[in-house]
Amino acid sequence: MKRFIPLLSSLLLSIVLVGTVHAEKADADKQTDIVADQMAYDDVKQINTFTGNVILTRGSLLMKAGKVIVTQDPAGYQYATLYAAPGALATFRQKRDGGPDLWMEGQAERIEYDGKLEIVKLFGKAMMRRLEGNKPTDEVEGEFISYDSQAEFLSVNNTVTGASKPGAGRVKAVIQPRTDSKAK
Repeated sequence: MKRFIPLLSSLLLSIVLVGTVHAEKADADKQTDIVADQMAYDDVKQINTFTGNVILTRGSLLMKAGKVIVTQDPAGYQYATLYAAPGALATFRQKRDGGPDLWMEGQAERIEYDGKLEIVKLFGKAMMRRLEGNKPTDEVEGEFISYDSQAEFLSVNNTVTGASKPGAGRVKAVIQPRTDSKAK
């Protein structure tokens, strides 16, 4: 029976966290704005490198880091890799569909954002939380987190490679009880 408890816990956590974590669909059609202390642009390779207090916004998506590298594929999809400033963590925050004040936010040493697939991957000291207003509803921590907003799927692992390895540490989840406003 003990062998099935971790599997059951993982399944339960996936069901709870998957609920309505998808990003606001309107963000996909918005322009990307970036401010930083410095920028270098390689037109041939379509690579922008921003350094120094970088702030990236795209609709409700807000990302902050010490360094951000943005690339664009021939179809126009954008990809960003955020690197934390020394002694800090890179962060992101994005509005979720499903209500007026629902958010997803996270932080890590490195964050990769795939604009085509709408996947955010967090590496090293990774943490993500769902919020209703400013109130956290769920929170997960691990060395690696992958958040697929289109498939509404969240995965947390104990190594930065994205694989789970026995003895490499633990992942953590905090799941708040749901309140039913109709029952009051």
